[in-house]
Amino acid sequence: MRNTILKLTSALALITLAGVAHAADCKITVGLVMELTGPAGEYGQAGAKSVEMAFRDINAAGGVRGCDLATDTRDSQSQGNVAVDAATQLVQVKKVPVIIGGIISSVSIPILTSVTAPAKIVQVSPASSSPTLTALGRDGKTNGIFFRTITSDALQGVAAAKYAIDKGFKKLSIIHVNNDFGVNMVAEFSRAYKALGGTIVSDTPYNEKQSSYASEVTAAMAGEPDGLYLVSTPVDGATVARTWISQGGVQKFLLNDGMNSPDFIDSVGADYLKDAYGTSSGTSPTASTDYFNKNYKEFSGIEPSNPAADRSYDAGAIVGLAIAIAGSDDPAKIKDAIYKAVDPTGTPIYAGKEEFAKALGLIKDGKPIRYEGVIGPVSFDKYGDITGPFRLWKIVDGKVTTDGEMTTDDVNALQAKLNK
Repeated sequence: MRNTILKLTSALALITLAGVAHAADCKITVGLVMELTGPAGEYGQAGAKSVEMAFRDINAAGGVRGCDLATDTRDSQSQGNVAVDAATQLVQVKKVPVIIGGIISSVSIPILTSVTAPAKIVQVSPASSSPTLTALGRDGKTNGIFFRTITSDALQGVAAAKYAIDKGFKKLSIIHVNNDFGVNMVAEFSRAYKALGGTIVSDTPYNEKQSSYASEVTAAMAGEPDGLYLVSTPVDGATVARTWISQGGVQKFLLNDGMNSPDFIDSVGADYLKDAYGTSSGTSPTASTDYFNKNYKEFSGIEPSNPAADRSYDAGAIVGLAIAIAGSDDPAKIKDAIYKAVDPTGTPIYAGKEEFAKALGLIKDGKPIRYEGVIGPVSFDKYGDITGPFRLWKIVDGKVTTDGEMTTDDVNALQAKLNK
C-alpha cells in the first residue's frame, strides 16, 4: 500500500510539473509594427520596449489565462508600404488577434485601411494623432477596431496655436513634413492661429529623407517671420533646423511633439535652441506615471521622456488586460474588452506587477477594472479616440522642460470658441 501511495504521489508530482512546464511554454502573441528604423526610428524603438515592459509586468503577475503575453515585432522602416506587408504577415500567417502600431500616422493609416479593418483585427496605435483616423471611423471604414492612446491633432493644433500667441509668435513661417500627419497638423494649427490673431508668412511642405532642404528653407524665409513652426521628426527636423540657422533664420522655434527629442537637440545644438517651444500630448499623473518613470530606463536604456514611450506602455497594458477580460483570442471579444479595461465604474488599477496581479484577480472574479495608466485615466469614444491635456514645454540648457499645461477643459473651451 505504501509503495502504491508513493507511486501515485510521484505521478501526481510529475503531472503537476508537466502542467507548470506547459503553462510556461504557452504564449499569446500580439503583433507589433513599429518604426524601428527610418525618420521615426527613435519613437518606434521606445514604443516597442514599452510594450515589452508592459507584457513583462503582466506575465510576472501571472500572465493571461495561464499563458505569457509575447510580441512578434516587425520594423515598418517608417514606410507605409513596408508596414502593410509586415501587418499582412502577422494577420494572415501568424494569426495574431491584435496589432499594436504604428507610431506615426502615415504608417498606422495604411495598416488600418489595408489590413486590420478588412480583417476585423484590433489595432491600437500609441502615437498616431492624425484627424484622418477619426474621420475613417466616422465614415464607417474602421469596423470599430481602431484605438489610440494619444489625442488627435485636431486638438493639439489648437493648443499649439494658443501657446504660440502666448509666447509672442505673431508672424510665423511653417515648414512641415508632407504626409497625413504634417498636413493635418498644420491645417488645424493654421485655422486656430489665424483666428487668435497670428499671421502665417509662408507654408512650405517637404518630402522625407531629402539630402538637402535648402530650397524649402529659402522659400520659408521670405516675408521676415519672427519664428519658424517646424512640424517634423528628429532626423529630418534637425537637418531643416540647421539649414534654417545657417541661412540666417531667426532662432526662435515652435516645435511639434516629435521634436521633444534629445537626438534633435544634440544634432541642432542647444545654443541655437534657447528660444524653442513645443507642445505634446500630456499626462494627468497617476501612480502608473511614477512607476514608469522610475523603472523604464533600467528596462529599456531609453529615457522615459521619449514622446512615444509612456503611451506605448499604456497601449500594451490595455491590450494585455483586454485579452484577459475577453477570455479568448477572438478579436471581436477583445475589441469589446478594450472598453472594459478602462471601465469608469471599475476598481482603479495602475502599472506594475502587483497592480496587474490585483487586476487579474478582479477579472477572474468577474469584477470591473479601470486601468489608470502612465498618461493618466483615459476612456475611448466610439471611434477609439481619447481626450486629454497638453504639455507646454521649452528647451532650457539642452533639456526639454515643462513650461505649463493646457487642460482638456481648456482646449475644449478654446475649440468651442473658435468654432462659433
